[in-house]
Amino acid sequence: MQTHPRGAGIDGAEAVAEAILYEGYLLYPYRRSSGKNRVRWQFGVLVPPAWADAHGLADSTVAGSAESPWQQTECLMEVPDTAVVRIRVRFLHLQRRVVEERTVDGLYRSVDRKDAGSRTELSFDEAVEQEFEIEASVGDLRSGRRLDIRVPGGEDIEQLADDGGEPVGRVVRRRSPLSASVTVSAVPCQAPFRLLRLRIHVENTDGTTPADSPRDEALRCCLLATHTLASVSQGRFLSLLDPPEWAAPAARECRNVHTFPVLAGEVGTADVLLSSPIILYDHPQIAPESPGDLHDATEIDEILSLRTLTLTDAEKQEVRATDPRAEAILDRVDAMPPEVFARLHGAVRTLEPVRRDGGITATSRQWWEPGADAGIAPESDTVLVGGVLLSRGSRVRLRPRKRGTDAHDMFLEGRTARVEQVLLDVDGSRFLAVTVDDDPGADLHQWYGRLRHFRPEEVEPLAGEAEAP
Repeated sequence: MQTHPRGAGIDGAEAVAEAILYEGYLLYPYRRSSGKNRVRWQFGVLVPPAWADAHGLADSTVAGSAESPWQQTECLMEVPDTAVVRIRVRFLHLQRRVVEERTVDGLYRSVDRKDAGSRTELSFDEAVEQEFEIEASVGDLRSGRRLDIRVPGGEDIEQLADDGGEPVGRVVRRRSPLSASVTVSAVPCQAPFRLLRLRIHVENTDGTTPADSPRDEALRCCLLATHTLASVSQGRFLSLLDPPEWAAPAARECRNVHTFPVLAGEVGTADVLLSSPIILYDHPQIAPESPGDLHDATEIDEILSLRTLTLTDAEKQEVRATDPRAEAILDRVDAMPPEVFARLHGAVRTLEPVRRDGGITATSRQWWEPGADAGIAPESDTVLVGGVLLSRGSRVRLRPRKRGTDAHDMFLEGRTARVEQVLLDVDGSRFLAVTVDDDPGADLHQWYGRLRHFRPEEVEPLAGEAEAP
């Protein structure tokens, strides 16, 4: 079994984990007044159990529920009993920032906004990073390990003064206590080879939040953006998205609730796992061209940066008053040199091989380029499915696989679609490129060539399609 330096893997995966921690924390245009920044904390929210009961969230199977008092990760490991498992649980702790104005009698009263010379402060919620670790041998985890988390409340006060140095107010940051538990265990799986199922159960154990509290108040005692990193000192984790065939039955038995475990770290390694409240692929990476987090990994850095530059002076003043992280984004974008913007416009990951012919440099035509192989014609090729020969224009019903495919395809289950191309992969596998019938952007996707791809076994020919002779 391959041995990796202890701890190096987890630290190497923290760039992606950091993006998850602050995903949606504050969205462009990064102003408090923006509607999208008035309802926050959307991912990995572990709520107090009594509050969950009162709001029908205690049952983790509630359809559409993104909040729960607990989350559970189950994954597969090929490791010896002597291997050390390191678990790192990370989340945000809500910090309520209240601006207070100094009155004439020297007391303070809460206000929504306060100008202090050239500086403006707004009342707004912030967050403090928290992380806790469990480390144990696989042998010890067979009997289970539990970590009780206690995060004390606190209060920090920052004085505000005018340009002359006279006190005019203060900023008070308050945090409520948090309590949670992390339970870790490892049990053998039924498989032809040695295989263990690792379970990580993270639960909010707060008992102070009244059940009838509004969400805004309950958030004070919630774990926000909760996610888990795990590493093994020997052996490997198995991918649940694409497990080896012999481990597929065990992978299907893994129960993951409000979290999605994937392999993390460098491609080709398997000693680190990231369990995220956001669906990811194995080995997610931050683009090396990205100069910093914009709190919206579903957007394009170039677009967000250019939009940020278009903010008016008044809007930028509000951004700076809203949140220190928003101010840092604004400062970074304002100071971004042209060469960094140029990198954001696009990147070439690999270069096409070249050859010299008679002293003239020319690119050689590659097998994957359109038209390189006259025997491959996606617009007219056919594939046999259920006794029906499908080609461009055929109509099918989508039945995506449950494992080993794009997780977002599950939302297309049962929808009908039109075949646009029949594709041949490098390993000889056929794929159908389709547009979904009730997709309002289908015509645009077809024009751009942004099609959805399915294997022949993931579609059913619709009635009326001609059977193969």
